[in-house]
Order: sequence, then C-alpha cells, then structure tokens
Amino acid sequence: MRESILTIPVNEVFEPKEGCPICRMRDTVEGHISEYIMGAAMMEPDVREETNKLGFCLTHFSMLAEQGNRLSLGLVLNSHLNVTRQKFLVSHAGLKSLKGKRTDNLSSTCFVCEKVDWGINHMLKTVFTLFEKDKDFRELFSGQEFFCLPHYHFLAFKSEHISKNARIEFLKVLNKVVSEYAETLNSNVNDFCDSFDYRNAGRLNTPDMEHISTSPQRAIRFLTGRDI
Repeated sequence: MRESILTIPVNEVFEPKEGCPICRMRDTVEGHISEYIMGAAMMEPDVREETNKLGFCLTHFSMLAEQGNRLSLGLVLNSHLNVTRQKFLVSHAGLKSLKGKRTDNLSSTCFVCEKVDWGINHMLKTVFTLFEKDKDFRELFSGQEFFCLPHYHFLAFKSEHISKNARIEFLKVLNKVVSEYAETLNSNVNDFCDSFDYRNAGRLNTPDMEHISTSPQRAIRFLTGRDI
C-alpha cells in the first residue's frame, strides 16, 4: 500500500521490532500530549476547562511532573484543585453529589488517558487496514518481538471491526507472536529463579545471561504494558 500521512506513523512504531509496538504507539501519543499540556495549552481556556473537569491519573500526573516544568504543573494543579474543591467540598455540596454513588469514581477520569485512547483507536484503524491490504505490513506485524498482554487483549477485541477472513488471519498471527514470546519469557524467569541455587553461584553475572537477569522486568512489562 502506498505510504500516506496515516500509514507513516504506524509503520514507524512497527519497524523497530523491539518490545510491544502498541506500547510504543501509546508512549508517543502520551509524550506529545504531556508536552502540549505543559506548554502552549496552559494558556488555552478550553483545554484548562477540560483538564479541570477530568484531572489526571497517577501515571500521567507522574509523567507531567517528570517534565520539570514546575510552574505549568502548579497552574494545572491549582485550577484543578479549585474546581474539585468547589464541586465536592464547599458548603457540603459533595455530600449531595455523592449520595448513592461510589466515591472511587471521583478519580477515575484522566485527560491524557482520554486523548491517548482516541489517538490509539484512530491509528488502529490504519493498522487493521494495512493488515488486510498490505502484504509487507502483515510480514512486519508477524515479525514483532511481542505484544504486551493488555494490548494483546485490546487488539483481539478491536479486530472484530475487520472482515471475518482478515480477523481469522489477524488473530492467528497475533496469538503466535504472543504465545511464543510468553513461553520463552516463562522459561527465562524460571532460569532466573534457578540461578539463585548455590550450584549456579555467579552464573547470572555473565554477559550471555543478560536475557535471564532482566527477565523479571521484561515479565512485568509483558504483563502490564509498563516499565518499573
């Protein structure tokens, strides 16, 4: 398929064949949105109104803080706190608004999560189109190192929107990539555990054992889609 403004970003996240390409897609969108919020968006009333209403999850609050722009972060927090305080705390308004509702819903929304979900869903339409119509992309897709478990389930669910025959092939390839990686990873973690046996003392520190020594971190990445 001829490259376009839609296919180029998708091909770029699949070409490295390292880690989960959907995680790379998410990381790219997260980075752009976080920089936007901490930059030009600070002076845009419509964006501030939306961030005041939705707030941010812990993951994305941490991401905003890591950018080091303390003033922008302070402005975001100040206006969000003001709106939250007025909505839920002043004059006991919160008692009325919470009547019959679960209080854990108060922190269940996130401005960045919503924008990331929109961006990924938009890009996935191109992923499925390419998989159906482009032989080179199918080979690129099948050559991925792995898809993390959350994005494996996400892709499987979203694939219901493509044709029946294409979905059968898509799920076959997706399952093969994920199951083979999971089996290898499981073996690596097992070897990691065995390395603590006194008979294997020092074996884990050799250069050729890096894939074993890093297996717990890789397992967490595979299971959660996030690094620790």
